[in-house]
Amino acid sequence: MKILVTGGLGFIGSHTVVELQNEGFEVVIIDDLSNSSIEVVDGITAITNKKPIFEKLDLKVKLDVQDFFKRHNDIIGVIHFAASKAVGESVAEPLMYYENNITTLVYMLQELCGLTKKNFIFSSSCTVYGQADELPITENAPIKPAESPYGNTKQIGEEIIRDTCKVNSDVNAIALRYFNPIGAHPSTEIGELPIGVPQNLVPYITQTGIGMREQLSVFGGDYPTSDGTCIRDYIHVVDLAKAHVIALQRLIAGNNDSNFEYFNLGTGTGSTVLEAIQSFERVSGKALNYKIVDRREGDITAAYAETSKANNVLGWKTELTLDDAMDSAWKWEQKIRNK
Repeated sequence: MKILVTGGLGFIGSHTVVELQNEGFEVVIIDDLSNSSIEVVDGITAITNKKPIFEKLDLKVKLDVQDFFKRHNDIIGVIHFAASKAVGESVAEPLMYYENNITTLVYMLQELCGLTKKNFIFSSSCTVYGQADELPITENAPIKPAESPYGNTKQIGEEIIRDTCKVNSDVNAIALRYFNPIGAHPSTEIGELPIGVPQNLVPYITQTGIGMREQLSVFGGDYPTSDGTCIRDYIHVVDLAKAHVIALQRLIAGNNDSNFEYFNLGTGTGSTVLEAIQSFERVSGKALNYKIVDRREGDITAAYAETSKANNVLGWKTELTLDDAMDSAWKWEQKIRNK
């Protein structure tokens, strides 16, 4: 029951490793530590009382990837998180994103095809939809031209997997299209730990709340929403991690309806940026210093999930609220700054 998790020391990856180990899987983590910390291994071990196998490896180096799979040819499933993931950075550095997100996926799939068990979970994103015509967004929404190179790598990634599954009937894959993962493990042993200036909203909120950042910039106050700020579907990372385990178990049991499936993972509720800030202020008891500034290139107005397919077909739904997620993110921030 050995599972490979690429990017397994990252934010979503580490929480998924915890849920996999809680379900009795043996986990092998690959991570290049470019946006994560080796200390996360200790956090995972503290929560689960089991240390995962870890290898530092750059998935862009094909020979190293081939060597890894020669040594671990008993893997029965791969969960592929390893990718660059910041919308703004992708606009500024498109070639880096295409190399890191597309090349590595191709190398992984080439090796997967050589395994006895070919089960693959892909970390996709709601960015594949662009600005959807209708809300909430269903899985049948048209895939529009991407708003950013990051979003485009997720669209291309799904196309590559779909094409692979067409010609390899024994490859079974599920693409999980997340909305906006936030929060931290309730143990405060692991959480979101961006290196440098955070690219995501919630760590910027908590870093501002604790005094690391002077002020939070809210990008755009003139969107056609209730308060003028963007709407997103904020999902607790623990709920999201559990969905990966359920998806993997679906493939292992052969319960999938086709050999390439895709599901939205969200709460089904949209919250504005200002509502997210208000949630933080509620759980922390602190007023946040923020300022509304110009819109940011690559951002869409609104995105939130229609979740009935994940609820009914995958058999998964969220259990935790926006306030739960903010509370866990704030406790995690306080813990790491007080070390």
